[in-house]
Amino acid sequence: MFDLTGKTALVTGATSGIGKQQAIALAKAGANIVAVGRRADRLSETCEKVNAFGSNAVSIQADLTLDTSLEKLAIDAASHFGAIDILCNTAGVNLRQAVDDISFESWQQTIDLNLAVPFFLGRLLVPGMREKGWGRIINVASLQSTRAFANGLPYGASKGGISQLTRAMAEAWSSDGINANAIAPGFFPTELTAPVFEDNAALQRLADNTAIGRNGNMEDLDGITVFLASDASAYITGQVIGVDGGFTAK
Repeated sequence: MFDLTGKTALVTGATSGIGKQQAIALAKAGANIVAVGRRADRLSETCEKVNAFGSNAVSIQADLTLDTSLEKLAIDAASHFGAIDILCNTAGVNLRQAVDDISFESWQQTIDLNLAVPFFLGRLLVPGMREKGWGRIINVASLQSTRAFANGLPYGASKGGISQLTRAMAEAWSSDGINANAIAPGFFPTELTAPVFEDNAALQRLADNTAIGRNGNMEDLDGITVFLASDASAYITGQVIGVDGGFTAK
C-alpha cells in the first residue's frame, strides 16, 4: 500500500529542508526522484542521498520564478523516467519583511513562487497523470495558512491561498485519479526558519506551545509524505493536514 516502486516524483525545492527530506522519504519507498532547485551543488547532494537508498535520481537546475522555465521543466522531467506520477510543490520563500517594507516586487516574488508556481506546474503535469489514471499532488501549506505571524504578511497570504488551491485542485482533477493534498508543517529546522532556530528562547516557547512538547525533526515529515504519495491515501483529497506536534490543537 505504501510501496512507490515504479513511480516517479518531482520535488521542487529539493536542495534543502522539507523538499530534500521529501525526496529522501519517497526514494526510501521506492520512487524515482526528479530533484529540482536553483543550486547545482545542493541538488547533487540530494541525488547522492537518494541513490544511496537504491533509487534513481536526476537533478534539474531551474529558476521557477521564470514563466518560460516551467514548460521546459515539465518536458525535461518526463524525459528521464517517463511522465511524473507525484508532484511535491515544496519550493518557497519567506522574506520576513515588516509591513511598511513590503514592495510590489517582493509581494509578487512571494506570491509567484509560493502560490502561482504550484498551480501552473501542476497543470502542466496533470495530462501525464490523467493518461495513467493516477497521480498525487502534495502542496506545502503552513501554520500561517490560518494564523497571522509578524513580518509574514505576503507569506501568510500565499499559504492561505495554498489551502484553497489544494481544494480547487482536488475538485478539478480528483475524478481523473489525481489526488491533491497539502501538508501544513509546524516549526522544523529549515533555511526558511533559520532565524527562529537561532533564538533558543523563542524556540523553547514554540516547543512549549505544541501538545507533544517539542519542535519538529525532519524525519517527522517522512510518514505523511509517503502516505499522501501512495495508494494508502486513495480516498483522501482536498485536505490540508497539520504536521505540527499539536501546535494548532492548543
